[in-house]
Amino acid sequence: MTAATGTLLIRGGRVVDPAQGIDRIDDVLVRDGKVAGIGPSTTAADETIDATGLVVSPGLIDMHVHLREPGREEDETIETGTRAALAGGFTSVACIPNTEPPIDTQAAVEFIRQKAARADTCNVFVVGCVSRNREGKELAEIGRLVEAGAVAFSDDGAPVYDAELMRRAFEYCRMFDKPILAHEEVLELSRGGVMHEGLVSLVLGLTGMPAAAEEVMIGRDIALAEVTDGRLHVMHVSTAEGVGLIRAAKARGARVTAEACPHHFTLTDEGLRGFDSNYKMSPPLRTAADVEGIIAGIVDGTIDCIATDHAPHAPEKKMLELDRAPFGILGLETAVGLTVTRLVLPGKIGWPRMIESMSTLPARILGVDRGTLKPGAVADITLIDPAMEWTVDVKSFQSKSVNSPFGGWKLQGRAVATIVAGRVKYRLGRG
Repeated sequence: MTAATGTLLIRGGRVVDPAQGIDRIDDVLVRDGKVAGIGPSTTAADETIDATGLVVSPGLIDMHVHLREPGREEDETIETGTRAALAGGFTSVACIPNTEPPIDTQAAVEFIRQKAARADTCNVFVVGCVSRNREGKELAEIGRLVEAGAVAFSDDGAPVYDAELMRRAFEYCRMFDKPILAHEEVLELSRGGVMHEGLVSLVLGLTGMPAAAEEVMIGRDIALAEVTDGRLHVMHVSTAEGVGLIRAAKARGARVTAEACPHHFTLTDEGLRGFDSNYKMSPPLRTAADVEGIIAGIVDGTIDCIATDHAPHAPEKKMLELDRAPFGILGLETAVGLTVTRLVLPGKIGWPRMIESMSTLPARILGVDRGTLKPGAVADITLIDPAMEWTVDVKSFQSKSVNSPFGGWKLQGRAVATIVAGRVKYRLGRG
């Protein structure tokens, strides 16, 4: 990512940087793509942004994004997905390797990085496969993938089913201090399911995916992380009991982190009553009690990060019958609004916790030099208008797909400018 030259002054915003314990009205000066300082400034900058009434935060980082390229460019491309990220306020994304072919070689990592550089939008950090071809039979070449630039490892979309293979994966990744981002699912319990197994699935006559399918695998992977001292990151936690397992593991000192998605703290399985495939995702939407459990985990820090699991699908795929339509919804362009509306405005969390969960901690877990506005840091910055009320219009999305259940929702809070390495890459209303 090419850094800007010259100076940029962001004046009078509410600067929130959890990494430094900062939450105050102040100026931020950027020089040659780096943060020069936070404090009252009289510098005659090349460009000045009036941030009065805005939250000025380290650039948001989404550590769970499906960019689909290579192989499924009809759903999304690196260019369209990263444009959607900018529109959502994200300066960085971590791309998940369930592409076709999967990201399990150095050449595949280099392909993603080159395509991202050519798009020249936001930072794209590459997640490599745990196993070759994501088949769960043989470890990918972890060391070579690290050399090529992989920041973490995952077979997301499928669990790493062989416990011995997962144990060895933890041991190898520990050598490089890289986390394994785990999709937690026992396939024998969930196979054929289209939604959460419960009263609603019974009434609708749909095959369910029980909470236990997720919880059993979370327990297994926590045990393996503890025995190997490996780093486990639990992806898209969706059950209250899963949160409890992670909470207990952290209390024991296990090297476990976790993420939750906005849809899992916003929606329930009741949304499937209309048989709308935009509500079909994996793990599925669960009960109101699970939603409360997820929110409690975010509030007390058991769940470290908010990530979107942005999973675009071309319209013709989501128009299939519910049992044939693919799992997944969009997330990049609604994450800020949903988090502000559902968590910040009701007083469940404050702005520092929100920014920590969407910038500081994702950077720390992935081991990337982002997530702070410290002097000398790369000037990745997001400006959010906390008072802006807006209506979700999927037809205006930057993403190539429109599979979101939030169309027509009224939200408050929106990213209005996204700055990458000192360059203003997105301004609301200007593209």
